[in-house]
Amino acid sequence: DHRTALCLRPQGWSGTLTADGARLLTTQKNMVLHLCLCLYSQGYKMFAAIKEALGTQRLEGTGAGGGGCISEGEVYKTDTGKVFVKRNSKKMAREMFDGEYESLKAIAATGTVKVPTPHVVVDNPAGGAVLVMEYLDMHSLNRHAGILGKQLANLHLHNINLEKTGNVVSASEVTPTYVSQFGFPVTTCCGYLPQDNSWSDDWLVFYTRKLQQQLTLIEKEYGDREARDLWSHLQLKIPQYFKDIEVKPSLLHGDLWGGNAAELSDCPVIFDPASFYGHHEFDLAITAMFGGFSRRFWDEYHSIIPKAPGFNNRHKLYKLFHNINHWNHFGSGYRSGSLQLMRDLCR
Repeated sequence: DHRTALCLRPQGWSGTLTADGARLLTTQKNMVLHLCLCLYSQGYKMFAAIKEALGTQRLEGTGAGGGGCISEGEVYKTDTGKVFVKRNSKKMAREMFDGEYESLKAIAATGTVKVPTPHVVVDNPAGGAVLVMEYLDMHSLNRHAGILGKQLANLHLHNINLEKTGNVVSASEVTPTYVSQFGFPVTTCCGYLPQDNSWSDDWLVFYTRKLQQQLTLIEKEYGDREARDLWSHLQLKIPQYFKDIEVKPSLLHGDLWGGNAAELSDCPVIFDPASFYGHHEFDLAITAMFGGFSRRFWDEYHSIIPKAPGFNNRHKLYKLFHNINHWNHFGSGYRSGSLQLMRDLCR
């Protein structure tokens, strides 16, 4: 009606509305109201599912939150304390969060390094999914950097030690079993790209496949001839970087850049993993790419796991994955770094 039309007039507008204009604005208002009701209904269903999974009557936003270039999150109060709700609207969000959930569980089961306890993954009726996990009062990694170096090394040795000692009960009273292959039981995502974690007995086969998956995406998006030519040469050289060493499967974080490590008042903490069982040196590649890890971190890590012969070239080979992965995520700004690593490795 005319009153509806008046309330929908732009602020400061002093003209008159025709009957058709009033009907149009009323229709638009009804559409907006319908959309709001749909979103409210979808949000209600999602929060009801979270409350049921957590066994809480209270789920109240605090206004605090955070996020990165892939997902966003917010802190909520429940009957028993705070939780962190991480959300992503992409179609593959459920697969991504299922992988992160299983990664956090696997790392926690080793009892070697603190991670947030994952609670539940819930589909979002509005699109995507959410991962609910323990809220931790985290601060930038600083005084516990050396401890994290030791704990990461112990994480990497955990599965290897299981082969020597058999099944052992960790501090969390979970009985881990030695994993003899490279891979992971579920798909995990480095960024938002799913990684092929199909089991393999051979690390070179597994890692070459991992690189090939990234370069296939580059070929589809960019058709980069130089990348294609360099890769055809590099594939033949990869075995020489593993002469005289034996690679055993270690449980890895998978994406341990500086933004995925922090500290609590009494210990370091790592989060946002994209885990799989692989060569322990792989985890060290991205730690060196963007800073955030002090000399104490490196010194303490290598005091437990010294560098093996050929480390520097393998370090480049593992950095190559992350450079190409960033090229796939963020564009050609990472092209030159990726190609330079390939040139260096092909010499």
